Amino acid sequence: MPPVRRSPVRVLAWTGGAALLAAAVAAAAVGFGGNGTGTAAAGRTPPATAKVTRTTLTETKTVDGSLGYGDTVTVAAQSQGTITWLPGEGSTVTRGRGVYSVDADRRPLLYGAMPLYRTLEDGVSGRDVELLERNLDKLGYEGFDVDDEFTWATREAVEDWQEDLGHDVTGKVQPGDVVVADGPLRVAELKKALGGAASGPVLTATGTTREVLVNLDVADEHLVKKGMKATVELPDGSTVNGKVASVGKVATETGTGTDTSTTVEVTVSVSGLKKSFDAAPVDVTIVSGQRESVLAVPVGALVALAEGGYGVQVVEGSTTRYVPVETGMFADSKVEVTGVDEGMTVAVPR
Repeated sequence: MPPVRRSPVRVLAWTGGAALLAAAVAAAAVGFGGNGTGTAAAGRTPPATAKVTRTTLTETKTVDGSLGYGDTVTVAAQSQGTITWLPGEGSTVTRGRGVYSVDADRRPLLYGAMPLYRTLEDGVSGRDVELLERNLDKLGYEGFDVDDEFTWATREAVEDWQEDLGHDVTGKVQPGDVVVADGPLRVAELKKALGGAASGPVLTATGTTREVLVNLDVADEHLVKKGMKATVELPDGSTVNGKVASVGKVATETGTGTDTSTTVEVTVSVSGLKKSFDAAPVDVTIVSGQRESVLAVPVGALVALAEGGYGVQVVEGSTTRYVPVETGMFADSKVEVTGVDEGMTVAVPR
């Protein structure tokens, strides 16, 4: 009698995550023999099973960040005299409040996008006039139109303002009389001492909004977009909500020697921060993608197929069959699949 030829042993390859899919392909050995589906009596009970469920998958990326107040700006004095008052480091200055004082006259803060560069007085017109008038209006002064014309009505409002400040009443505003910033200032560091000359840098300041700076590897830049939600974990283990406020457009090389990387600057705004961390290293988890109402199975349920692609071992009573599937998003130890029905039972290795 001629010897019986044995069929080659077929091997199953289970994947543990998206990073293992290539290895799974290399080890694939499950075949369907032609039509892509098949049944087989279970040689043994699958080590574990799971249901095909409908769920929402959320893809996240966790990166290192630095909590702070954003970029610093330098406030410089532009007048003659002596520094007679300075705010405390960490204090906040709002519109109309003094940033520092020269010869006992405070230099108030105005909100705007451009510094004053000339004397504002009767007959002058331009965007800087509008900036002054808009601030006077916000501070409660009346009797003039907020436009780009410095009129007699503007002069009267300026005189009232100067009188309230305790300054000489001139009806004119010199560039060194005020400090202009795009919003409230938080004093970061004093550069002058009381009694110093009122020229050059006086202090550095930041905005008052807490934010996290992330130097994101350019390889991950495609995962992040403005407006994406984020979670920030603080040094004490607590978390606060965040949102991607900006994604830089300029790549920068950081590090030294062989330990370098190319990154872009990502800013994440935070809310609900109750702890007074002025600066701290934090972990930032960014939601880079989400798929709602999709069918999913544990990643470990995927099996690589000899014909190519992936499938799952569907358990039906005492038998099993292999069903090919198309994969989508990988997240939360699960994978999005199509080609199976909700509620099916699939085998999963322990």
